[in-house]
Amino acid sequence: MSTGIEERLLAGVRALGSVAVAFSGGVDSALVLAAAVRALPAGRVLAVVADSPSLPRAELAAARAVAAGLGAELAEVTGTELAVPGYRANAGDRCYFCKQAVLTAVGGLAHRRGLAHVATGTHADDHRALHRPGLRAALELRVVEPLAAAGLGKREVRALAAAWSLPVADKPSAPCLASRIAVGVPVSVGRLDLVERAEIAVGARLAGAGIRPRDLRVRLLGRGFRVEVDAPACAAVEARPGLAAAVVAELGGLGLAGPGAVSAYRAPALAPPS
Repeated sequence: MSTGIEERLLAGVRALGSVAVAFSGGVDSALVLAAAVRALPAGRVLAVVADSPSLPRAELAAARAVAAGLGAELAEVTGTELAVPGYRANAGDRCYFCKQAVLTAVGGLAHRRGLAHVATGTHADDHRALHRPGLRAALELRVVEPLAAAGLGKREVRALAAAWSLPVADKPSAPCLASRIAVGVPVSVGRLDLVERAEIAVGARLAGAGIRPRDLRVRLLGRGFRVEVDAPACAAVEARPGLAAAVVAELGGLGLAGPGAVSAYRAPALAPPS
C-alpha cells in the first residue's frame, strides 16, 4: 500500500475538521470512519447508521461491532425512505430517493451535533458505474467523499483496510435489501422482509450442504424469483443433484411466487475508463 495514498486520505479527512460518516459497516464506510478516527480529535467524529426495513438485521449488528472496534461513537437514525413515493415506486431511480432521505437525516444529526460535514464511503470506481443515481443526491446535499477525493478505487480501499487491520477488509459488498427487487416492482416492508428471510433460508440450506457463498442474493422479479450466488458456490450447487430444486421449493414455501432458479451472481458493471 502506497504511503502517498494513505497520507492523501488522512490529510483530506483532517482538513474537514469534523465529520459525521454515513456508516453501513462495509469496507468503504469503515475505511472512512477509521481515517476520521485517526485524523480528527475525539468528539469530532460520529458514525451514523440509518436503520430501516431495507437494512438486514445481521448487517446492523455487524456495523455496531465494527464501529465499536474502531472506538468510534455510533448513532442510529431512523431511515424514512419508505415514506417517499419515488422510493416505493422503484422506477429505476430508487437509490436517489433513498440517499436523499438517508443523507438528509445524517446531515440533520450532524448539524445538531455541530459537525461540519457528512461523509460517505463513495470511492473513485463508484463514479465509473453505469447507473448510480444515489450519487446525484449526495452531490445535491454537498456530501464529501474522502475516498474518491484521495483517488482510491475499490482495490486501494481494500488494500488500505487490510494494512490498517480492519476486520471488514475482505468483506463482500452488501447493498440494501431493496436492491433485490426488480425495477418496476414496488418496494414494500413485506417484500423487504421476504427477501431477508429468503436469503437467511438459502444461506442455511447451502451451509447444510457444505456450501458457504461469498455473495448471495435472492431477487424478486416481475414474475418469479432468482437466487444468485458467486460462481464457485453456483458450481458447487450444480454438482449436487436436486439441491437447486430444493432451494427453489423452500423459497416457494416461504411465500416467493412464480418460477424460481439458481444462477451465478454478477457484480454491477462499471463504465469503461475514459
